[in-house]
Amino acid sequence: MKTITTTELQEKLEAGQPLQVIDVREDDEVAAGMVPDAKHIALGTLPERIEEIDGSRPVHVICRSGRRSERACEFLESHGIEAVNVEGGMLNWDGETIA
Repeated sequence: MKTITTTELQEKLEAGQPLQVIDVREDDEVAAGMVPDAKHIALGTLPERIEEIDGSRPVHVICRSGRRSERACEFLESHGIEAVNVEGGMLNWDGETIA
């Protein structure tokens, strides 16, 4: 499984790279803020919402600490979608957040 640090992800986003970012945390966690332009799909709803993900390009997956996003990456990869786990999750995110 590919990984990326929060710093690397932030640099790519700030450079304007068109990345696909999925936040797999629960609703109450996302309410505290998430990465700008990320799409919220809670881990538990991922199987039923997988069609919302563009499988033709990599997906960067983030959660609180990196464990749920790792599970999400495993699931996505089992369905032929290239996934990149964001190491350390939102606990390590120093960038801007949106509500």
